[in-house]
Amino acid sequence: MSGSGADDLAARQAALVAALVAGGPVPPGFRSAPWEAARAALLRKRAGEVARHWPLLAAGLGPLWVPRFTDWAARRPSEGGLRDGWDFARHLRDRAQLPALGADELATREATGRYDGHTTPRPRRFPALGRAAGAVAVGYAGRVRLLRAAPRPPAP
Repeated sequence: MSGSGADDLAARQAALVAALVAGGPVPPGFRSAPWEAARAALLRKRAGEVARHWPLLAAGLGPLWVPRFTDWAARRPSEGGLRDGWDFARHLRDRAQLPALGADELATREATGRYDGHTTPRPRRFPALGRAAGAVAVGYAGRVRLLRAAPRPPAP
């Protein structure tokens, strides 16, 4: 196979993956109904992967977890469960939609790890505070303490 043929195949494969997992246009030759079913299944699978890394965030959203996450993730390529969850939690925080359990989890992650939104998260080496939607956590000596949990809504 010539170099240009391999390059063309690689470009078509990249377009196919982008269309499936990052909201790219559907490539020619694919029917829309099966395509959308495959795309929805991949987004649900991605939501499950993120929920394994961010269980409190997923629990805090309850039945809204899958629809809210898949709506957010539909236009973004996956960066892995840990980074996707971190980005999604920050997205919810910035819109004042982060549930209390998710705020506790985000504050804990921010206290124990350093993540700039672009590169792989790294553990912090020095004491640090993490804050999210009223939750405050401190990380030191490889441990983390939640100093103040996020405010919980009053029970109905």
